[in-house]
Amino acid sequence: MNTEFATQKEARTEATTIIVVEDDLNIGALLVEAIRQETPYQAVLATQGTQALDLLRDLIPQLIILDYRLPDMNGIELYERVHAVKTLEEVPVLLISAEIAPDFKDVAARHLPLLSKPFELTNLFNEVEKLLASNAPSHH
Repeated sequence: MNTEFATQKEARTEATTIIVVEDDLNIGALLVEAIRQETPYQAVLATQGTQALDLLRDLIPQLIILDYRLPDMNGIELYERVHAVKTLEEVPVLLISAEIAPDFKDVAARHLPLLSKPFELTNLFNEVEKLLASNAPSHH
């Protein structure tokens, strides 16, 4: 048994935090609870873009799940503001949306993964795992 590898994986999952930015409190709470229950990761909810930016001053997550429609800014604006910060520019973002808006060319231009609501939680977890794996620091 390679204990060093196991320890690295445990260290990654213990420290893995996902910020969920969703203005619908019911959906947001459901997503946070599902992540906490079904994965080894921590999850924190922000219901507005400004609240998410406040959180990100003190916390560097490994992933941001971001609703496209927020009351104070859209998901692309928040994505741009997050990725303008040096310590956050590598943080992957998963966009979720109930609508396909005309400005989704912005999403395509940034190659952002997008889940359309309603979605199955298994699909969400698959996307989360894919994004976390692709962004994991390599230990070579």
